[in-house]
Amino acid sequence: MRNWAELRRQAALRMVAANPDGTYLGEVPDTLLAIPVLEIELHADGSIRKIDVLRKPREAIDTLQLATDAVRRAAPFGDVSRLPKPWHFTETFLFNDARQFKPRTLD
Repeated sequence: MRNWAELRRQAALRMVAANPDGTYLGEVPDTLLAIPVLEIELHADGSIRKIDVLRKPREAIDTLQLATDAVRRAAPFGDVSRLPKPWHFTETFLFNDARQFKPRTLD
């Protein structure tokens, strides 16, 4: 990875690839079911150090676990040791009524 924008895009694509039945890539609906936001902190090798919740949905609370599981399935995200510290990024998950998500990075 050359920069954090490239890492975020690659991570979002990995999340979609690792969760084919739980994602959508089309247009985002006008009304979303839930919008959880996670901060993913990484080790130098791109494995997950920890995941923090920055925004918890008021309803459809289960989408928070769906998003967290999606991140874990997609890891590791590649060597980040050459990127500036801290090694973390934020992703917003746009859930539709079918409880499928689209990473906001890909919108």
